[in-house]
Amino acid sequence: MTERAPSPAPKLPVSLAANPVLSSWVQFSRDGQVTVSPGKVEIGQGIVTALAQIAADELDVDIGRVQMVRASTSASPNEGVTSGSLSVQQSGRAIRQACAEVRQIFLHAASDRLGVGIDALAVEDGTISGPGNVRTSYWELAEQVSLDRDATLGAVPKASTRRILAGNSVQRLDIPDKVFAQPRFIHDTPLPGMLHGRVLRSELSAAKLTALSEDGARAVAGLVAIVRDGNFVGVISETENGALDALKALRKGATWSSDARLPDEDQLAAFLKAQPSEPTVIDTRTASTTRAAVRTIRRQYTRPYIAHASIAPSCAIAQWTAEDRVHVWTHSQGVYLLRADLALVLKLPVENITVEHMEGAGCYGHNAADDVALDAVLLAKAAQRRPVRVQWSREDEMSHAPFGAAMAIEIEADLDAQNEIVNWRHSIWSNGHAARPGRAASPALLAGTELANPFPRTISTNPPQANGGGADRNSIPLYDFPSWRIESHRLLTMPIRTSALRTLGAQGNVFAIECFLDELAAERGEDPVDFRLRHLSDERAKDVIRVAAKRAKWKPDKQAGKGYGLGFARYKNAGAYCAVIAEVEGAEDISVRRLTIAVDVGEAINPDGVINQIEGGAIQATSWVLKERVRFDRQRITSTTWGAYPILRFSEVPDVQVELIQRPDSDPLGAGEAAHGPVTAAIANAVFDALGVRVRNLPITRDSLIAAMESTS
Repeated sequence: MTERAPSPAPKLPVSLAANPVLSSWVQFSRDGQVTVSPGKVEIGQGIVTALAQIAADELDVDIGRVQMVRASTSASPNEGVTSGSLSVQQSGRAIRQACAEVRQIFLHAASDRLGVGIDALAVEDGTISGPGNVRTSYWELAEQVSLDRDATLGAVPKASTRRILAGNSVQRLDIPDKVFAQPRFIHDTPLPGMLHGRVLRSELSAAKLTALSEDGARAVAGLVAIVRDGNFVGVISETENGALDALKALRKGATWSSDARLPDEDQLAAFLKAQPSEPTVIDTRTASTTRAAVRTIRRQYTRPYIAHASIAPSCAIAQWTAEDRVHVWTHSQGVYLLRADLALVLKLPVENITVEHMEGAGCYGHNAADDVALDAVLLAKAAQRRPVRVQWSREDEMSHAPFGAAMAIEIEADLDAQNEIVNWRHSIWSNGHAARPGRAASPALLAGTELANPFPRTISTNPPQANGGGADRNSIPLYDFPSWRIESHRLLTMPIRTSALRTLGAQGNVFAIECFLDELAAERGEDPVDFRLRHLSDERAKDVIRVAAKRAKWKPDKQAGKGYGLGFARYKNAGAYCAVIAEVEGAEDISVRRLTIAVDVGEAINPDGVINQIEGGAIQATSWVLKERVRFDRQRITSTTWGAYPILRFSEVPDVQVELIQRPDSDPLGAGEAAHGPVTAAIANAVFDALGVRVRNLPITRDSLIAAMESTS
C-alpha cells in the first residue's frame, strides 16, 4: 500500500509572514473605532471596501467602525506594490488571519476579566458578552491588551457560512468623498504654504539640454526659484499659473539636441525581431506518445505600444522637513519601492524619507506617478521647507511616462491528418514589462537619468513566471496540448520607455492564443466553444465558457455585418477565470455592441466590486482593441493629445453583462486584470465572424482592416 504524502504545514499568508506584528495591521481606540492598516493602496479598484469587509467579518464589528488607513512607509505593513490583481489574495488573506487572531486574543482577555470560559463568550459589534449579562468590549480592553506580538496561526478564520459581509455587495467607502467633492485626491489637496512646480522636458527622445536662457522665466511674477541639475530643469512659483507661465518662458529659452532614433512605427514586428535580445525558454512539454504531423500552421500577432492614458496627469507633493529629511505624498502603487529609489538618488537612509499614499487618477501599472514624485523632491529642495506640488502636463504624460510594451508573437501548430494539434510553439519578442522603482541597484526614475551625474536608464525586465511573468504572462497554454515549447525574447535595447501596463504581456498572449485557436477550429469546421471545451480538463475553466455561452445564447443566427467571437483565459494561469462572448457590427468602423462575460474569482468578497472591475477592464480592453496606439516618428512621440491618442467614447461603450460564478469556499482571486485578454480575443474573433477578415495586428481600425483584406487578396 502506498503511503499518502503528509500535508504541508500551514503557513501564514505571505504579506502577514513578511509583516507579522499584529499591531501593524489592527489597532483599537477607546472611542469605538477599529483602525486597519493595509500595505496595498486604493487605485480605483475598491480594495479599501473589500478589505474593510474582511476585517469587520472576522472581528464581528459593524463596518462603519472600521477606519482604513492610507499606506505610508512610516506606519503601514510593507506589502510591496499594489499590482497583479493580488490585493485581496495577499492583503485580504493577511487581514483575515490577523483579525481572527486579534479576536481570539481579546476573547482570552475578556475571559480573564469576566471569569467566563472563552467558549461561552460571543462578540457583537465589538461588545463581548457572556452568561449572566456580563460584558466588556474591544474598546474597554484596548489599553490592557498589547497587539505588539507576532501572528502565530493560533486562530482559524471563520468558515464562509459564518461570514456576514464577505460575499455581499457593500457600498464603497471611498465613493461619498468623491461624489461630494471632498479633497481625497492628491491633485486637490492643499497644504499650508504650498508652492507649485513644473519641470521642463524636451519633446525629443533622450534629449540633452545644450543652452538655457533664464531671463524670460525670471521676469514672471511669483517666481520662487529655477532649479537646474544637468538636464533636469524646473521652476517653483507661488501659484500654479505662475509656474505654467515661467515654464513657458523657460521653454522658449531652451535648446535641445538628440541623436536618438525611434523605430518605424509601421514595422514594429520587424523592429522587435531584429533587436539584440535575451532568449528564455519559458516552458516545455513532451508528449508521451507522438502522432505524425502532416502540416504546420504559423501565424504572427502584434500589439502596439499602449499608453496608460489616465484622465488626470501624474501629481506629487514633497516637503523637506530638515536638511536630510523629506516627506512625499504620492499616488504611486508602491510607496516602499518608491522610497527605496528616492534614497538611492538622494543618497539618504530610507528612514529619513516618508512616502505617504494619496489617491490619484487610476492607471493600473507603472505610469509617471513615481517620476513626478522625484521631480517634486528635487524642486522642493529649493523651497526652504515649504511643500511643493508638481503636476505633469498631458503632453508630458503621453511623451515621457512608461508605456506598455509592443509585442510580436508567433505561434505554430503541427497538425496530424485529422487536423488535431500534436505540437505547439509560441515565441514572443518584446521589451520587458517591468521597470518599477525599488527593484534594482540603480533607480528607475526619469529625473535620475537627467541629473549632471546621471544614473543609467533602466532597461525593462520581466518578472519570473513564479510571479506571473511579464512578456510571457499567459503564454503557457491552459489547454491540454500534447507538447509545446514557449520562449520569450526580451529586447536589450529600449528606444521607447516601457514598464508595467495593466496585464503586462497577458493581453497580447491571450489575443494570440485565442485567435489562433479560432483559426484552427475553422480549419476543422468545428464550433469554437466545442473546440475549447474538448481541449480543457480544468472544470472551472469549462464552467466559465459554458456560462458565458449560455447567457449569450451562443451562437445566434448569422446576420450580415454582425459577428460573434469567444475569448477565454485564466489570468496568469493561477488567478481568475474569465470567458467572453463579443457581439460586433462591422460597417465603416467596428462597433462592439455587447460583451457577455462569465468570471470565477473564487470567493467574491464584494460581488458588486468584482463586477465593476470586470466591466471596467472590459471597457478598457475594448478601447485598446479599437483605438489605442502610441504614435511616433523617428525622433519623438507624436500622440501627445487626446486627438492623436483617441480612447473609447461614452457613445461607443458596449453593453457589458457579467455573470459571476460564486465559490465562497475557494480562495479569493483578483479580478482587476482578468477580462482584458479574453475581451481582446473575443472582439478580434467576432470581427472575423462578421467580415471574414482576420486582423492579427492591433488595434482593429479601418486601416488595419484594409491592410488585412489586402494581405489575403
